[in-house]
Amino acid sequence: MQIPPKVTDRAFTRLAEIGASDQGQALRVAVEGGGCSGFQYDIRLDQPGEDDLVLEGQGQQVIVDQVSLPFLSGATIDFSDELIGARFVIDNPNASSSCGCGTSFSM
Repeated sequence: MQIPPKVTDRAFTRLAEIGASDQGQALRVAVEGGGCSGFQYDIRLDQPGEDDLVLEGQGQQVIVDQVSLPFLSGATIDFSDELIGARFVIDNPNASSSCGCGTSFSM
């Protein structure tokens, strides 16, 4: 059974700060083949699609396509603001290993 990904308040707050919904945009989190560990995350602003899972909070939306959903089961989508930079991050219990860049993983 798939558990939908969870989005933290910090991630929704950041989307509100950048005015994503004001522009009719949502944060798309997708998984694609490639990257240095086999899979990589594609995180970008996009329009919601007909079959997307929509996660809502604080008037903002995070969307996940049906193909990516099994790879993100039980994952947490967060926003990290550190000295090395600010970015959306994924804590994915399905990933057996990840690389230093934080956008690539294997299962």
